Amino acid sequence: MKRRNLTILGASALLCVITSATHAQGKFPDKPITLVVPSAPGGTTDFTARLVADQLSTALGQPVIVENKAGAAGNIGNQAVARAKPDGYTLLVAYSGYQVGNPHLFKKAGWDPIKDFEPVAMMTRAPQVVVTKTGLPFKSMQELVTFAKANPGKLNYASSGNGSIQHIAAEMLQQQTGTEMTHVPYKGAGPAVQDLLGGNVDMFITTPASVVSQIQAGKMKALAVTSDKRLPSLPDVPTVAEAGLPQFKLDSWFALYAPAGTPADVVQTLNQAVSKILQQADVKKKAEDSGTTTEVMTPAQLGAYTKRELDFWGQVIKKAAITLD
Repeated sequence: MKRRNLTILGASALLCVITSATHAQGKFPDKPITLVVPSAPGGTTDFTARLVADQLSTALGQPVIVENKAGAAGNIGNQAVARAKPDGYTLLVAYSGYQVGNPHLFKKAGWDPIKDFEPVAMMTRAPQVVVTKTGLPFKSMQELVTFAKANPGKLNYASSGNGSIQHIAAEMLQQQTGTEMTHVPYKGAGPAVQDLLGGNVDMFITTPASVVSQIQAGKMKALAVTSDKRLPSLPDVPTVAEAGLPQFKLDSWFALYAPAGTPADVVQTLNQAVSKILQQADVKKKAEDSGTTTEVMTPAQLGAYTKRELDFWGQVIKKAAITLD
């Protein structure tokens, strides 16, 4: 009888410990969440983070902070999240050019897109737009190509850094057209846009959200968008097919990831909240006005998509012969 009572008391004590521990941990979330953007303010990654941050804060009942960690072509921000505690409070707003491009560009990026991250939610997708500074002696893609062929190396183009999708896109353009241009890398789209506006660089191939307001204001010239359809925010800008370069198609995507090992219920909570926000009419309209579209995926769908994109961009980067130390 005494042994039975001791067993019951032991079980009760264990239950109390488990209950106390669970109570101490609290229900997710019970403190502020940080969205790490691995690039400078002003680009589409930053836009995507801020598109959902305030409403995510309202949905989860905790502050959601956007923190820009630029540098090393996105590797600094990605490393920070990969090494963060896997509790759902530090998340990565990933840019596809970094997430599935860097592993093929760097021998030691310091993180692995599959092993170090839990896929949470797809967020936005965007084609690229080819923009130039004002005052150049051409107004179309064909005229740009003609000028570049006649003046090898004279035109320069900006990118968000060596190996970024802007860099790869411009290399693809040169390969397809037989032209030669000079690469000027920056630490993010924001600084590149500022130098384009200042006339310090000639061309930039980037996501529309980075430049749509400047295009609409006539501060830079848009020559084409790298999609099958014209963008509602830039209805007068032709597609690459309309501009005579039908093979020059590519887009970027922006998604949310957590450190590997983040509990499945936390990932699911985040996915449901973000997906609901992205389906709101005002959020979709804001994205569309910037030249992007919202997109919803489950964590499993995003995981499978990440692997497919990793393989695809590996082939593109190898063909473009771009490598980084």
